[in-house]
Amino acid sequence: MPAKLIDGAAIAAEIRAEVAREAAALREAGVTPGLAAIIVGDNAASISYVSMKTKACAEAGIFSETFRLPATATQDEVIALVRQLNADPRFHAILPQLPLPPQVNELAVIDALDPAKDADGLHPVNLGKLLRGELDGAIPCTPHGVVELLLRTGNDPAGKHVVVIGRSTLVGRPLAVLLSNKTRGGNATVTICHTATPDLAEHTRRADIVVVAAGRAGTLTKEMVKPGAVVIDVGVNRVDAPDRPSGYRLVGDATLDVREVASWVTPYTGGVGPMTVAMLLVNTVKAARRALEGRG
Repeated sequence: MPAKLIDGAAIAAEIRAEVAREAAALREAGVTPGLAAIIVGDNAASISYVSMKTKACAEAGIFSETFRLPATATQDEVIALVRQLNADPRFHAILPQLPLPPQVNELAVIDALDPAKDADGLHPVNLGKLLRGELDGAIPCTPHGVVELLLRTGNDPAGKHVVVIGRSTLVGRPLAVLLSNKTRGGNATVTICHTATPDLAEHTRRADIVVVAAGRAGTLTKEMVKPGAVVIDVGVNRVDAPDRPSGYRLVGDATLDVREVASWVTPYTGGVGPMTVAMLLVNTVKAARRALEGRG
């Protein structure tokens, strides 16, 4: 049987409805959750992503504001804005939209965040808490979204062998920690593979769940997937398509034929992407809830 497609958009909508209810409860208690987004430069993808996140905030009852700096902004100027927002009580979460221009060290900007206002869960304090199995702080959005996709489709990773292809700090590494932690959505046996893995297929063919986040089209093919495995494709890649007006089309890291052997697969669009935005909202309301509890 062909694989079932995981409707990430529908699952994200469920989570956003849950966030909206939590935001309403917080507003009744006197706290309006607030998210500040920072864009440096005029990267079209960044502007589009932030616009999408702003719209999602409005629908969930979260106050948001976007702060824009020119592409020529210095690292000191970006960090100064971050520190200004750290001290602004209107905002419970801050999102520096990546990538930043080459003259700005992304790690330095992330390090300047107040860990309590880290919207993406990438501050060293929050990554360290994740490593210790503490999930009360911000959890990296895309990894958290992947775990929720698995849980809400009945594919609990507990006791399963999961292969994660990719070792980035944004996805691969925090996802491996989440999946292996002794908590909801965890308790899996996790193998991390990457560009230095000699025989990738040897690992993926033994996996119950494969999460491919390599950023390279064609990384995972039908022959590399165990029949009945779940495939979560995080990748978004442009490939040439001369027949299209744009000249390109978007594909994931897995080839389409994996659907012939897998039991569940995320589509190239409407899969993991909507979940990343939903989990950003989750982090924002969690931060607002912590701020409210801190008042007491």
